[in-house]
Amino acid sequence: MRFRTTTAVAAGSALLLLTGCGAADMTRQASPFANAQGSRTVTLSVQSWVGAQANVAVAQYLLEHELGYRVDTVQVDEVPAWDALSQGRVDAILEDWGHPEQEQRYVEDKRTIVNGGDLGVTGHIGWFVPTYFAKRHPDVTDWKNLDRYAERFRTPESGGKGQLMDGSPSYVTNDKALVKNLKLDYQVVFAGSEAAQITQIKQFAKEKKPFLTYWYTPQWLFEKVPMTEVKLPAYEEGCDADPEKVACAYPVTPLQKYLNADFAKDGGEAADFLKEFRWTTEDQNEVSLMIAEQKLSPGEAAKKWVDSHESVWKKWLP
Repeated sequence: MRFRTTTAVAAGSALLLLTGCGAADMTRQASPFANAQGSRTVTLSVQSWVGAQANVAVAQYLLEHELGYRVDTVQVDEVPAWDALSQGRVDAILEDWGHPEQEQRYVEDKRTIVNGGDLGVTGHIGWFVPTYFAKRHPDVTDWKNLDRYAERFRTPESGGKGQLMDGSPSYVTNDKALVKNLKLDYQVVFAGSEAAQITQIKQFAKEKKPFLTYWYTPQWLFEKVPMTEVKLPAYEEGCDADPEKVACAYPVTPLQKYLNADFAKDGGEAADFLKEFRWTTEDQNEVSLMIAEQKLSPGEAAKKWVDSHESVWKKWLP
């Protein structure tokens, strides 16, 4: 996510069904079926947050059960996924939160990747506090007042400063630069993964403790732990161009799909289907909640959603 920077989004041990919390070694994990000429196989990149897993689960189910493809999935972090996609080691990324350098290199310059269209979901990253704390201290929702609460957000891991909790170190994030450039008395502390971050958020909420966390929408956890966004300096085009000088909020990002260029041209019904795959935030959250909270396998969650939303997915089929 542009975490991602996506976000979003992971949740509990159920997410480990598809991916771990560490970076994937694509030289070892590349599928032999990716971009196989004349073969009815598709390889999809799976990122480590549950929303991305929901996309892949539903796409995989329909490709296999409606179009007769074999689908292979490969766990891979965000930036390496672009490299793998360019080289044909995976055929598609179904949720990208914005990687301008990779877009320029692979879409504009090398033309080895093509945009596959909007996913239909709009992503946003920000800093959030629990709503129960924001109701008692409404001024905390303005970044200028965060230092007043630094002591309340302090943890053993934050070194005497307030803790700003992030997820995986592999996510693209501006948070360290923001803390430095906004001169805040905070320390970025990585939970290690989205799943670990969710576990920590749930524990804080259970004990009604205050916390400040990097988080994102869409994400199913808001239904379980209501959170309120802290207003950072307004985002303006180009304000995040220099990663070291960022002092503004994260943008609102229409999430995109990307396809390997050869697959987009020669991938037949599978490529056509993935270009048409487009659903809503509510759809994605419905599947994500089944995987992360109800503990359904991704395949079971996909089947349940497909069985009750035929009018949506029928339009994606070639």
